[in-house]
Amino acid sequence: MPGPSPKERIYELRRLIRYHNDRYYREDAPLISDAEYDALFLELQELEEAHTDLFDPESPTRRVGAAPVEAFGTVERSVPMLSLQNAFAEEDLIEFDARVRRFLRGRGAPESSLSATGYVAEVKIDGLAVELSYEEGNYLRGTTRGDGIRGEDVTANIRTIQDVPLAIPRKRPVDAPSPPGTLFIDPPRVLDVRGEIYMEKREFLELNRGRERKGEPSFANPRNAAAGSVRQLDPRVTASRRLRLWVYGTGRFEGVSFSDHWEELGLLSGWGFPVDWKWSRRCRTIDEVLEFYREVEGRKDSLPFEIDGVVVKVNDRGLQKEIGEISRSPRWAIAAKYSPDTAETTVEDIVVGVGRTGTITPVAILSPVVVRGVTVRRATLHNQDLIDGKDIRVGDRVLVQRAGEVIPEVVESLSAGRKEPGRGKPYRIPDSCPICSSPVERVPGEAAHRCTGNGCVGKRKESLRHFVSKGAMDIDGMGYRIVSALVDEGLVTEPADLYGLDRRTLAGMERLGEKSADNLVRAIENSRSPTLSRFLYALGIPHVGEHLSEVLARHFGSLEALRKATPGELSEVHEVGPEVARSAFEYFSSAEGKRTVDHLIDRAKITIRPEPPREGRMAGKTFLFTGTLRTPRAKAQEMVRKQGGIVAAGLSRKVDFLVAGDKAGSKLAKALEAGIQVLTEQEFLGMAGTEEP
Repeated sequence: MPGPSPKERIYELRRLIRYHNDRYYREDAPLISDAEYDALFLELQELEEAHTDLFDPESPTRRVGAAPVEAFGTVERSVPMLSLQNAFAEEDLIEFDARVRRFLRGRGAPESSLSATGYVAEVKIDGLAVELSYEEGNYLRGTTRGDGIRGEDVTANIRTIQDVPLAIPRKRPVDAPSPPGTLFIDPPRVLDVRGEIYMEKREFLELNRGRERKGEPSFANPRNAAAGSVRQLDPRVTASRRLRLWVYGTGRFEGVSFSDHWEELGLLSGWGFPVDWKWSRRCRTIDEVLEFYREVEGRKDSLPFEIDGVVVKVNDRGLQKEIGEISRSPRWAIAAKYSPDTAETTVEDIVVGVGRTGTITPVAILSPVVVRGVTVRRATLHNQDLIDGKDIRVGDRVLVQRAGEVIPEVVESLSAGRKEPGRGKPYRIPDSCPICSSPVERVPGEAAHRCTGNGCVGKRKESLRHFVSKGAMDIDGMGYRIVSALVDEGLVTEPADLYGLDRRTLAGMERLGEKSADNLVRAIENSRSPTLSRFLYALGIPHVGEHLSEVLARHFGSLEALRKATPGELSEVHEVGPEVARSAFEYFSSAEGKRTVDHLIDRAKITIRPEPPREGRMAGKTFLFTGTLRTPRAKAQEMVRKQGGIVAAGLSRKVDFLVAGDKAGSKLAKALEAGIQVLTEQEFLGMAGTEEP
């Protein structure tokens, strides 16, 4: 059955997130992990960005927290308590720094203004966000974050917390010990202080032990315990629990000014508010921020309180105002969370996919979860042996990781380890192909199962999808939906058939239209003269990817020479091993391979161009791309090839330049360690002789 439409999914995600917001913020009883919540939130953000016609100012992505609990009075604030954008890896912090600098350059502000004061990094305590209001130095009111604009009035309960000053002294205490950074001036007439109320780990354990003795339910974590303690209708219950306060900034204030955030913390400390100077650091550069981030990560388990990351803020208040904010978060700050290498989630289903060579691959359909900054909804199970060895079944709670930080995979079944009763049946790869019903057989000597059907529609669709893809023939606009429809309607059975399609035929297809048909006809025509390497890659020869296609093309120089090559001649090519040589030889020797190539050359009139000579700015240099680029990846790679450069398939000592986009991942860190020169996208475009992607 088809999945929900984008509109239906957006509405469902908004409903789910509002429900989980209520469970987290109002009831202090979350039903899903932070990682699972982050996955839902990121999915909604991506869908809303792709479908701007479904904009809703009341969407959870544009609001903070949840509406206040009606049992408490509500207070509306003039300066909203915003949430923070999340980062899940060091690369996200590097991009945050680059984004801030790009913004300043765009506004004509000198980057030196940022370098002068840098950033402030603070640990992010996992507690209940609150705002404390003072007038003439006296405690007036305490409120929760609520929805950012309106908070719950918990004045009486917060008053019972020992860390909360009830009156701010107007004079500096005589000989009072003061940490470095503390400043002493008279308090302002109006002051709103923001921070987190939290419970230390040892107090949390003691509280839960007491509740267990009384037969009361335990709190899930210190954050829930702190939030539940503040939201008591009887302040005496709050007072009985050892809560702490950590302040990190101000909201509204009158009669005082400060030039940067570090000075702001110093003033708060001088007024008697708890600022933990040990875990707050002024950083001149993003490298110092990263050093602090790593230091905290290495020691976070030994801290007396729970944290879930580090908050990084532009220090200069003037620059903060210049950089501004978006609907729910400031642009000048970011919460760098310690995203887990692994995450726990649920296997909702196991399905199989059919590849272009007929390989049957089982895939786990998962409840969405964020792993190292990426939302994971599907994970490969590789083959039957892996499923059996790990005993993975539908309904299991499983541990998921990103293999090589790229491909999601299931590490283990937690349900199997716990020997949970009532689990689903052991999973078996089906005996027949789910697409063509042909028998599925295990390949002798291999773990793979393959569909044996020569005319399998699933294999045909996957082969054609590969043929038209960006790195291959690059038929722009020819996505899988159109390929699938062309095959289903009997219009295309092999690659050469694509070149017989005309405007009238395409315009008559459902949901395509005349303009799209014109664009497709133009894209098909534009693809008739590929380079030899692109043509080879498009054929989908097993084990011959983009890089080896270019290696073979440059060595043999023509399709005719390559088709005549023996396995021995193929093996002599640098980087081509026996398996690749055998695969290429068998493809060009097979009846199907001969027919496919002959039809493309003779019927479709494909004209193959030789590889461009290695001349130009990039001649002889090897480039590798990682992360998200504004320039389409295939276009960037083509720039390299046109100027005589080489596009690498992976990171090695042969790579001269790593072009790093957003969320560059582990390749960036490894390249820096190996001394490989790293280019931003703009630097790469400059090298290519263009400023536009």
